[in-house]
Order: sequence, then structure tokens, then C-alpha cells
Amino acid sequence: MKRIVIFASGSGSNAENLIKFFHNSDNASVIQVLTNNPHAKVLERAKQLKVSALSFNKIAFYKTDDVLNILKASNPDLIILAGFLWKFPEAILNVFPNKVINVHPALLPKYGGKGMYGMHVHEAVVANKEPKTGITIHYVNEHYDEGAIIFQAKCNVDNNDSAKDVAAKIHELEMEYFPKVVEKLLNE
Repeated sequence: MKRIVIFASGSGSNAENLIKFFHNSDNASVIQVLTNNPHAKVLERAKQLKVSALSFNKIAFYKTDDVLNILKASNPDLIILAGFLWKFPEAILNVFPNKVINVHPALLPKYGGKGMYGMHVHEAVVANKEPKTGITIHYVNEHYDEGAIIFQAKCNVDNNDSAKDVAAKIHELEMEYFPKVVEKLLNE
């Protein structure tokens, strides 16, 4: 059985979708959710779905091996960033090479980098009158949103779309494709 650990910072809709997708799977399951936000709704979602969930602070993540040791003990086959906003430490990436992936709410390399997340991305897409946007699932490296691209899915941006409209379209793409791509990666 393949083991998945999810990192999230907010509401956890992608985490919940992944947990539910793998709930009855014979191949994989989400064994743990970790968050940098002790008030994140993802903690409540994980608890309701009976998945271990913990929050941590910057010291545990960047200055000590606390989070790394939690990951070593969990021995994940894949670490998924689902709305996780902190830059991932090289110490963890070195121990889990090519095992950390992220979903980004734009078609990278456009609209990536520090500060480009959530509504910031959708507002930039609308402001620049992009005809298309989408999601990018990519490996995580030591730079924001620069890891090798695994998968992209696109949607149209209509002239009258607001950033909220774009966010809804992106959310649909994430819900549809993210679990399928994770499953494919785990089966390779």
C-alpha cells in the first residue's frame, strides 16, 4: 500500500478530495495531513475523515528536523502540497527526491513564483486578459514553482470572467485531475 502525506495551509478542499479518492483504494491511502496553520480548516476536514493531522511552526519546519523526522517516521511514497504556501526546505527535498509534488493554479511558467498563489494568480490572469489558464501539477524543487512539470489542464477565460469565476474553473480542474495524476504517479 502506497503512503501519501499532504501539506496544506488553508481550507483543505484538495486534501479532502484526495483523501476521499483514495479512501477505498487497494493501492494507496492518505496517512497524514500536515499544516503550518493551527487554525486551518484542513485540520477539521482530516479529523472528520479519520486521517492523522498535525500543525507545525516555522522553527519545526526550517530550523530543526522535527517535520523531517515526522516524515521519515511516516515513510511516504508521495508528499503532496495542496494549497501549502511555504517554500519547501531543501533538507526535506534531499531526503525525498522526486517524491514531493504541488498543484499550482496557473499554467506554469506563467504566474508562478513567490506571492503567486490563490486569488493573486487569478487576479493577474484576468488583469492580463489571458485567453486561457489552468492548473499545473509539478515536482517541487528548491525554487517556487520551478520544478519539472508533470501535468497541465487548461480552461478558457471569458472576457467577462472575474477572478472569482476563474477560481471556480480552476477548482473544478483540481478536483477532476489532481487525484488521477497522483494515482498515475503512484502506479509508475
